[in-house]
Amino acid sequence: MNQRKSWISNLLLLLTACIWGFAFVAQRQGMSSTGPFTYNAVRFALAALSLIPLIVWLDRRSGRTAVQKKAANRSAAANGLWVGLFLFAGASLQQIGLLYTTAGKAAFVTGLYMVIVPFLGLFLKQRLGLNGWAGAVLALIGLYLLCVTDGLRLGKGDWFELIGAFFWAGHILIIDKLSRNTDPLRLSFVQIAVCSVLSFIVAAAAETIELSGLLEAAVPILYGGICSVGIAYTLQIIGQKNAQPTQAAIILSMETVFAAIGGYLILNELLGTRGVLGCLLMFGGMLIPQLPSIRLGKRRSIMDGAGTMHETRGLE
Repeated sequence: MNQRKSWISNLLLLLTACIWGFAFVAQRQGMSSTGPFTYNAVRFALAALSLIPLIVWLDRRSGRTAVQKKAANRSAAANGLWVGLFLFAGASLQQIGLLYTTAGKAAFVTGLYMVIVPFLGLFLKQRLGLNGWAGAVLALIGLYLLCVTDGLRLGKGDWFELIGAFFWAGHILIIDKLSRNTDPLRLSFVQIAVCSVLSFIVAAAAETIELSGLLEAAVPILYGGICSVGIAYTLQIIGQKNAQPTQAAIILSMETVFAAIGGYLILNELLGTRGVLGCLLMFGGMLIPQLPSIRLGKRRSIMDGAGTMHETRGLE
């Protein structure tokens, strides 16, 4: 993989994590005025609408023909449906979980997707170097120090977050598989639209949608829709084109660090020594996979001075 493309992808994923992290405050505020499915439905709808002008503009700039646009739309529709289902499941479980658990525990349990990804990747025959495993473990320890301060006992909300973590892991893996041959903006639009439609259906059946509540949550919805969803999920798809899934999961988990920074800057929440150490460990976990890969290599046959063949196993 081209090193320059890899670093650009990592920066895009880090920017995604930053946007998601600072959206944490907006997400909490939005939930105080609307139900979880109503909040998701409106912000994802807003995000989908915000992508349409950009898609049209880029099509005109690139000079795509009607046939090329049709082919791109067909590919995005087929792939985006599956990605959207994972997004809907993960986002819904996360919102519901936040109703019953603390923000710190929710962030930690959700962040377990960075450990789930490499394990699921093994079933997809994805090789992972020692760097990747070391980075995931170090980031997991940092995540625990940052988010969990009162012990880890799984309550009702935590179980929602834990199940959701598996869907977030699946979301990363399916994007890794489908984004390489699909227009990223169109794929992002379809997955967001699918999530919005499904959220509206559930909201209409289980919640009371009130205009007054939506107006009270206007600012959080605008940020959560345009920035956290429209921009960030598109950057995730573009960034994952040239990033290994486990590496992407570790970088995206930095959203917890940015959430802590946002809480400090906006809400005057102090991190403390434990929180600062957790942030440093997560940052180290993000950097380790960028170092030269350490993997057990293939057996090599060598001949010594006496003409005897020996097999060696090197590091590559």
